Amino acid sequence: MKLIIISGRSGSGKSTALQALEDVGFYCIDNLPAPLLPGLVKQILSDPDHPGQLAVSIDARNQHSNLKLFPEIFAQLRETGQLECEVLYLDSSETTLLKRYSATRRKHPLSNDNQGLQEAINYEKVLLAPVADLATIRIDTTRLSLYELRDSIKLRVAKRQEQELSLQFESFGYKHGVPLDVDFTFDVRCLPNPYWLPELRGLTGQEKPVITFLEQQSDVREMLEDITRYLEKWLPRFEQNNRSYITVGIGCTGGQHRSVFISERLAGHFRTTMDNVQIRHRELN
Repeated sequence: MKLIIISGRSGSGKSTALQALEDVGFYCIDNLPAPLLPGLVKQILSDPDHPGQLAVSIDARNQHSNLKLFPEIFAQLRETGQLECEVLYLDSSETTLLKRYSATRRKHPLSNDNQGLQEAINYEKVLLAPVADLATIRIDTTRLSLYELRDSIKLRVAKRQEQELSLQFESFGYKHGVPLDVDFTFDVRCLPNPYWLPELRGLTGQEKPVITFLEQQSDVREMLEDITRYLEKWLPRFEQNNRSYITVGIGCTGGQHRSVFISERLAGHFRTTMDNVQIRHRELN
């Protein structure tokens, strides 16, 4: 049976993720007390007609002592040998979380007369650390719409075959901050920048004039070859070490030209040998 444990700070998109998994056939349970998880799994496995796919949300609404026990509970689940068990951890920047709560006017589950919203958001990160440390996939929802998050969950989690590595390339602009969920980050700001050519400034790395310009640059070709060789060497090592998801960040200044071009080329190359390769252009979205 496949078990996905969803966690993350309040406002990061856990409900949306749970709904996305429910849409593709997962049996979903929200806000389960962590100590009840082994018993629930045992009961479901005892049913010959069990759904085969289970998603459970465990977050800061749990008793705090329960969250401290999570690593022990997770190890117990994996030892059964009957589960493909993974932790999906969602998060957003603190600024984004504050804006979302201000927009919805909802009360944070940890806020009270002695602890305001900012303090509650910070404290929640500390409480969830035992769960976050075991995450097999992290998704930064800071710049994701509800629809983009649903698509990401369906593509990277629900449709991934057992023991198959899910690889995502994400282009971004350093001036907007580094994504929270990348495993590798490659800085391509040293490459020739199409931005300084007026006729290319308003285009992107997906458009032919920019592609032609970058293809003609020897530094671009050399950078692309070096990143490709590095990933070809080390991705199989991570896969052998039971890593299920890898996100590769490619950053340039604005996230419009160079990082987009390099990400597109890398994704195209690795799709020839891997089944689950995704691409996301953060600034273009």
